[in-house]
Amino acid sequence: MMRFAQLHWLDMSINVKKSACMRVGPRFNAKCHNIITAEGHELTWVDNIRYLGVYVTATRTFHCSIQNAKRSFYRAFNAIFGKVGRVASEDVT
Repeated sequence: MMRFAQLHWLDMSINVKKSACMRVGPRFNAKCHNIITAEGHELTWVDNIRYLGVYVTATRTFHCSIQNAKRSFYRAFNAIFGKVGRVASEDVT
């Protein structure tokens, strides 16, 4: 309860729908209890977190996953190529 005293003093709250806990380091895979906020909500532990479109994964060292960015790029490319690819000239393609 004392951990969140600073947030209460600053009149701030944690949105538990958008917040989660993640470990990075030698003990990244250690099991932890969920953190309970002053309002009684739980913050869960996750394996990856999305922050500004970049996925940070829980590993021994800091690691960002680019799989979702690649998937999004190929999805957009294939959508454009599917519309333009057959009628555009070879130079445009």
